Amino acid sequence: MNDSPSFDDLPKAQRLAEQALSNLHRFLHVEAVSGAALLFAAAAALVWANSPFAHSYHAFWNLPLTIGVGEHVFSQSLHFWVNDALMTVFFLVVGMEIRREIHEGALSRLDQAILPVVAATGGVIVPALIYLSLNSDPARGQGWAVPTATDIAFAVGVLALLGRRIPVNVRVFLLALAIIDDIIAVLIIALFYTASLQLGGFILASIGVLAALGFQRIGIGSAPFYVLPGSLVWIGFMVAGIHPTLAGVVLGLITPARAIPMREPPLEVVSRVLKQLRSSDAVKARDPQRLEQPLRDLRVAHREILPPVSRVQMAMHPWVAYGVMPVFALANAGVSLTGADLSAGGHQVMIGTALALVAGKPLGVVGATWVAVRLGWCRLAPGVSWGGVCLVGLLAGIGFTMSIFISMLAFSDQELLRAAKLGVLFGSLVAATLGLGWGAIYVRRQ
Repeated sequence: MNDSPSFDDLPKAQRLAEQALSNLHRFLHVEAVSGAALLFAAAAALVWANSPFAHSYHAFWNLPLTIGVGEHVFSQSLHFWVNDALMTVFFLVVGMEIRREIHEGALSRLDQAILPVVAATGGVIVPALIYLSLNSDPARGQGWAVPTATDIAFAVGVLALLGRRIPVNVRVFLLALAIIDDIIAVLIIALFYTASLQLGGFILASIGVLAALGFQRIGIGSAPFYVLPGSLVWIGFMVAGIHPTLAGVVLGLITPARAIPMREPPLEVVSRVLKQLRSSDAVKARDPQRLEQPLRDLRVAHREILPPVSRVQMAMHPWVAYGVMPVFALANAGVSLTGADLSAGGHQVMIGTALALVAGKPLGVVGATWVAVRLGWCRLAPGVSWGGVCLVGLLAGIGFTMSIFISMLAFSDQELLRAAKLGVLFGSLVAATLGLGWGAIYVRRQ
C-alpha cells in the first residue's frame, strides 16, 4: 500500500512552486531562449554604453577583483575575470561538445564528417579573403580571423525560432559545421594569437593534465576533485603565453566519453539498493548509519549512468547559456556609437568584418558544399536540400561571441577594436535577419 500523498494532497504553495520550477526547467532548455538572453545582454550593453551613464559602464568593468593568500596576491579587473577566467567555462563546454561529437556524433564517422568539414573550411577561407581584400594594411589585417567564427548558441537559437518543420538533418548539419568551426577557431587562436611561449608554463599545464588523467585512471568521478588540476592547466597556459581560456578546451577534450567502470552496472546497483531500502526498516527508523552506505551507492550509480562528458556538459550548459555568455556579451558589446572615430581605417575594419560575415560565410559554406558534392566526395544527407544548405550558410554568419572574443585578441588599438566589434554586431544582426527571412520561405516550401 502506498502511503505517500498525491500531488493534489500537497500544500498549495508547494504545488505552485513545483509547477513553476517544472515550467522554468522546460523554458530554459528551449534553444531560442538562450539566444534571446544573449541578444538581450548585448542590447543592454549597447544601451548602457551609449546612455548618460556610459562612464559607469567602463568604470564597472575596470573595477579590480583581487584574490590571494598572505603576500601572494593576484589582482585584475572584472573585464579580465570575465574574458580570461569565466570564458574558460564556455571553452570547457565547447571542448566537451567536440569530444562527444568525435566519439558518437556527427564527427564519429569519416563519411559523415567530410561534408561539414569541407563546408566549415570554406566558411573560414572565404570570409578571411573578403576581409583581407578590404584590409591589406598589416595593422588592420590582424583581424582576418574575426569574421571566420560561428556562434553555436545564437545560430541554433535562431534556427529554433523557425519551428519543427526544419528537417532534423539540417539542424545536425548546422551543429556539426559550427562545432568544426569552433575547432578551427581554437586552432587559429593557438597558432596566430599566441605570444612568445614559456617552457615553465607548459610544464605546469602538463602536471595539471597528468593529474586529471590520473584521477580518471583511478576512477574518481566527482567533478570537484578536478578543480585543482584544471586550475593548474589554466595557470600554466597563462604563464606559457597561451590564452588561458584554451585550458577549457584541453580539459573538455580529455573528459571521458565512457562511464567509469564499476563492479556492478549502475542500473543494477539502483535496483539492488532500492530493493534493499524497501525491505529494510532503516528508512522508517531514519537511521543515518545504516542508510549512509546504500545512499552513497545510489549516488554513485546515479552519477555513472551517463558518461562524464555528457553529464558535465548537461550540468554546465544552463550556466554557460544563461550566465557566462550573457555576462561576456554585457562586458564586451558595450561599444560607444557616438564617439566612434572610424576615419583612420576603422570603417574598413567594420565594413570588412560585417561583409565577410553576411556574404563571405554563406558563399564559403554553400560554395564549398557544392564543390564537394559536385566532385563526388560526399552527398547531402536525406532531407537536406540546397535551400537548407543556404539556410545553414546564412546562419553561420552569426559570429557574435567567438568573433568578439577573437577581435579582442587581434587588436590592441582601441579604435580598431571598437570598429571590429561594431562590424561583428551589425553583421551578426543582418545574418540572423536574413537567416530568419530565408528560413520562413524555406519552411513554406517544405
